[in-house]
Amino acid sequence: MASGVEIVRDRGTVHDPARTCALRPLCVPGGGALRSARFPDIGDNAWRLHRARIVPALPHGRVDQELGALLRSSVEVALGVVISTQPLEYFPAPERAFDYSTSKTALILLTGYQTPATLRRIGRTRLATWLKNHGVRTVAIATSAAQAAVTAAGAQHTAVPGEKTAATMTHTLSREVIALDEKIDQFNALIEDRFREHPDAEVITSMPGIGDMLGAEFIAATGGDMSAFGSPDRLAGVAGLAPVPRDSGKVSGNLQRPRRYSRRLLRMFYLSAQVAAIHCPESQRFYQRKRTEGKSHKQAVLALARRRLNVLWALIRDHRTFEAAIGQPATTAA
Repeated sequence: MASGVEIVRDRGTVHDPARTCALRPLCVPGGGALRSARFPDIGDNAWRLHRARIVPALPHGRVDQELGALLRSSVEVALGVVISTQPLEYFPAPERAFDYSTSKTALILLTGYQTPATLRRIGRTRLATWLKNHGVRTVAIATSAAQAAVTAAGAQHTAVPGEKTAATMTHTLSREVIALDEKIDQFNALIEDRFREHPDAEVITSMPGIGDMLGAEFIAATGGDMSAFGSPDRLAGVAGLAPVPRDSGKVSGNLQRPRRYSRRLLRMFYLSAQVAAIHCPESQRFYQRKRTEGKSHKQAVLALARRRLNVLWALIRDHRTFEAAIGQPATTAA
């Protein structure tokens, strides 16, 4: 794989350099090795590049291509957030008080005060006022953060060598992370706007557990045209929700999980099924029935995701919303 691969598509042969192949898992939702609570779209599959992941090339329209580009850009920006959020090795106490991956208040704090001495000097009251004036939403949040920060600073009175240099770097990185976080919000807004332009957007989001972001991933991964697959079984195969036979010699009926499938589609159906198993009564009953049969949580969610794929296929085929379909006989929706 040192020289890359040649990918044959409808428009001709495209050379994919080796470096692009190595970085590709980091550029699509569900394909990265880093995970962030702020941006959970980054999965755990980056180091499985040795497994083949070739899926059929699908026709994409203008909106579908733009959604794919926006999703890739949003994940690349999120990777910058994960990589830029570094621990404060010279001041470990705040790490126990704040979660820098989810707390914007903690990042705002680091743009102004990075060392124990400066935090002790300003005090709780003035620090709370400073936080409120610099973007913290409420006085209560600012007061709580100021209390935690000053308390952490009071537990460390030793100045670590290189503290000033590290504080300067922390100041720069925290400002960059805040800027990247704002860019993520902008990309998410663009993704939602472009997704709403698709004719099946209302049908897709009518399914419990599927919002604008997961719906956009579905459109970007499939092209939004179910006729390209021919049947829901084939779509399930592409999404990794249908087992494949591994028969050999006289052994038959040996079904295993496929190795070549769209991680993006599997992630979309799995996450939406997890949400639906909690908030949708129909999905709750199906999930509980599978658990009663002795299946594990993961197996029950995958079975629910497979069933929901059939329902989503039927809804898109008939141009009906989920709310309208559940009021009719179940055979028409499945």
